Amino acid sequence: MRPLNAQIRLDNLRHNYQALKNIHGGKLLAVVKANAYGHGAVRCAHALADSADGFAVACLAEAVELRENGIDHPIVLLEGVFDAKEYATVEQYGLWPAVCSQWQLEALVRHPWQKPVKVWLKMDSGMHRTGFFPHDYAAAYTALKQSGLVADIVKFSHFASADDPESGMTDMQIEAFDAACAGLEGEESLCNSAALMNCPEARRDWGRVGIALYGVNPFGGTHPDLKPVMRLSTRVFGERVLQPHSPVGYGAIFYTQKSTRVGLLACGYADGYPRNATTGAPVAIGTHRTRVIGRVSMDMMTIELDPSHEGIGNEVELWGDIVNVNETAKAAGTIAYELLCNVKRAKFTYYE
Repeated sequence: MRPLNAQIRLDNLRHNYQALKNIHGGKLLAVVKANAYGHGAVRCAHALADSADGFAVACLAEAVELRENGIDHPIVLLEGVFDAKEYATVEQYGLWPAVCSQWQLEALVRHPWQKPVKVWLKMDSGMHRTGFFPHDYAAAYTALKQSGLVADIVKFSHFASADDPESGMTDMQIEAFDAACAGLEGEESLCNSAALMNCPEARRDWGRVGIALYGVNPFGGTHPDLKPVMRLSTRVFGERVLQPHSPVGYGAIFYTQKSTRVGLLACGYADGYPRNATTGAPVAIGTHRTRVIGRVSMDMMTIELDPSHEGIGNEVELWGDIVNVNETAKAAGTIAYELLCNVKRAKFTYYE
């Protein structure tokens, strides 16, 4: 069997949720969209069932999967519906839809609700992706309130640059949000992971924690309160010794400078390891850190081995406890979100 293994440590997941909830102080949604950032939405939701105040997903199919696997917590649809007919399923499964646009609002008030629905009303406070502009927000809020179809409205927005504390963008978005919400009753939600950890004034009734829930510091590097949930590992299944000035891999972009033991790993870009993480990307054998050499192939990659000890059969950590996933992302010129979401063809093993 191919030895690529994604170990999902559910105890670390629970630890991270509680640590983040302690920081936030209020209610906290565990964001499990995109299959829980590649970790397995159903398993992660069940692991958090005793502690989470609710869950958030991107779309209806993700919410239905959770419901049909026994998750009865509040579930927020962060993107709302994509078709007016989906409101019937929203009602069937007791979901909390976001309303991010005028057409979603109009479709909601046309739907024949059997009982009032809780709505998350999105404001575009400056990111300019989805949501009502601040000057239109009160009108949208009033339309929902006066419809008689809405039980409660949670006012929320999303930050564009919360992971860059020096930008000033988050402060401007908070000011815009607060000004537009003046006089509008109800709960509020502003914090994503980065804002929750670094912006106390954004901690409102509901937080929404995504990447940090999985043990990834949104500011890069590591964080003392977070434990990595995924550990991606494989094994050396081939090796050879190359003489100085020998090329390795496609494109011959790496040449050995000395006699070098090269290990061959069962993992490549078809498994989700980034092709751009070429020579220098860190990996670990035991507690010993070494590096990728040459170009990552579709199914395989090559690393530099210790001169005498490591070899065929040794486990190699691609990211996890010794190698932080943020390091791999930096080496590949991308972000940890992308790496975690892209893992495939691996055996997923869940540890309680």
